[in-house]
Amino acid sequence: MKNYITTPIYYVNGEAHIGHAYTTFIADTLARSARLVGDETYLLTGTDEHGQKIEEAAAKQGKPTLQFADEISATFKNLWDEFDISYDQFIRTTDEKHKSGVQAAFAKMVEKGDIYKDFYEGNYCVSCETFFPESQLVDGGGCPDCGRATTIVKEESYFFRLSKYEQPLLQYYEEHTDFILPKSRRNEVISFVRGGLHDLSVTRTSFSWGVHMPDSLNDPKHVMYVWLDALMNYITALGYGNDGKLMDFWPASTQLVGKDILRFHAIYWPAFLMSLDLPLPKRIGAHGWWTRDGEKMSKSKGNVVDPREVAKHYGVENFRYFMMREVPFGQDGDFSQRALIDRMNSDLSNDLGNLLNRTIGMSEKYSDFCIDSVDVLKYHSKEINDAHAIISTLPAFMYDLQLHRYLEELWKIFSIGNKAIEEHAPWIKIKEGKTDEALATVALIANLLAKASVMLHSIMPKTTAIVADALGFEITTASYNTLIIANNLLETFDIKKVPPLFPRIDEPLMDEAPKAMLENETAPAVSVVVEMIDKKETTVGEDGLITIDQFFQTSLKIGTVLAAMEVPKSTKLLKLHVDVGEEYPRQIIAGIREYYSAASLVGTQVCVVANLKPAKLMGMLSEGMLLAAKDIDGLCLIRPEKSRIAGSSIG
Repeated sequence: MKNYITTPIYYVNGEAHIGHAYTTFIADTLARSARLVGDETYLLTGTDEHGQKIEEAAAKQGKPTLQFADEISATFKNLWDEFDISYDQFIRTTDEKHKSGVQAAFAKMVEKGDIYKDFYEGNYCVSCETFFPESQLVDGGGCPDCGRATTIVKEESYFFRLSKYEQPLLQYYEEHTDFILPKSRRNEVISFVRGGLHDLSVTRTSFSWGVHMPDSLNDPKHVMYVWLDALMNYITALGYGNDGKLMDFWPASTQLVGKDILRFHAIYWPAFLMSLDLPLPKRIGAHGWWTRDGEKMSKSKGNVVDPREVAKHYGVENFRYFMMREVPFGQDGDFSQRALIDRMNSDLSNDLGNLLNRTIGMSEKYSDFCIDSVDVLKYHSKEINDAHAIISTLPAFMYDLQLHRYLEELWKIFSIGNKAIEEHAPWIKIKEGKTDEALATVALIANLLAKASVMLHSIMPKTTAIVADALGFEITTASYNTLIIANNLLETFDIKKVPPLFPRIDEPLMDEAPKAMLENETAPAVSVVVEMIDKKETTVGEDGLITIDQFFQTSLKIGTVLAAMEVPKSTKLLKLHVDVGEEYPRQIIAGIREYYSAASLVGTQVCVVANLKPAKLMGMLSEGMLLAAKDIDGLCLIRPEKSRIAGSSIG
């Protein structure tokens, strides 16, 4: 079986961020999984380098456009090489073979009658490289996708008869219900198409940085619409319009995109393929966006996450695991160092790493490192059968791109192993003289680790290679067939000692976000009274001291927590309803979720800064601040020694 997997080609208007990394990690996982089961697989990634936006960005930097594109494209390729992405080709839209392939496709569309020349006048967004009808504009002429101002453009243009393919597209969606994943996105696409498709302007004359018309048209002033050019990369990479030597990989098995470009891939791209008489890809997967600590990333906020920095501090494979485990495919995900550390400490260190360490330790004590599976099925057939029942469910999750569920189920195998150690207690069996039973339990754990590592290999290839080497085998298609398909056990081997795979991490390793970001995204948990005094009315002395009168301008009260809940899309915030002796309880947003659960706070008392000006945090009104102290051991709330009436003054 042939598998062709593609990422979108990334636009060279900026360097890679974690959204790019997320798409590429998923594509690499799918490719590695397909290769492991023995499928012939081709993985494509690359960069999109044409269009007015690139031409203007290069001019601002005073660089030739190609040089500018070369430099940015190289940053993507270098990053994927550093991350060991197993791509088979890195395509650039400035490649000559790509350009000639696009010209061949354009000529075929003209020949078929799907492209015609006319004049176009409309609102054009340079940032999105897209025309929009007036009915779709927002805020008095803004782009409906990015919000930026559009400009009125009138120019001669070639048009693609997109309207011709409205019904064929709807019929295809109806007959292929898993063409768009997740399926929740399918309805959005169908609704858009049912709203009516207009013919698409596919050339421009106001700039020159792009693929020019085929010589047969003798119309050199036109360059192709950047999306027509870019989408064709998926087939020009296989030789379309040239030697065609890889076209037997088409149609693509999976094409991955961000949700913001789904319309281009689920509507325009299939229509172009229909025009070229080519089959459509088997499925298009659209993932969500990544935020940081609950807020959208932006350069102006200074909260954009650099994937290279994350990998440098936490490791590429730990980063991969976190991104695929943390969020359901198609939904927006939130990146925080605390969430990443929690995953590493809990899932990787406690569950996987500790299980391997215990196996090595027990084998050293009981059998001089030798592990023999001879009695595993005699004593532990249930555990082996339970593990294979789990394994049998995993391919469907991989196919549906639900990698968080894939990992969630896979991790149950490690739970089986840890539970077996506690239940069967090999150290007790050894004391009782039941050596065979003790060694069978150790061998059970080794086999569970081996089988789970094979299934984890596509996500954490280097880590699982270390585990497999310690267990005396190599992860290949042959070992997949032996351990997974045939459900065999490991042959007798000597286990190797390995250093701990996942040392625990207690504190964030990367620099925290800039102050501006923190002010917008997190509620302060530690109160410094001096900072809360209205500086219009009081003055702090040069020695940093304040007077008693100044201190009493801050109202501190005892509060009773009546209710507490987690703030969605935030790993740090809790929303509290606190009684401070007033007619209605106060709503306070506190950045203490890392240290306290919501349930643990209900009914307890806290110290509240009661005359702090209300502020909005993540769109919610916060009407006070909790007093707390923080040191190297963490954070703790300051509370009254004994219960006091809500609203009692402190001071």
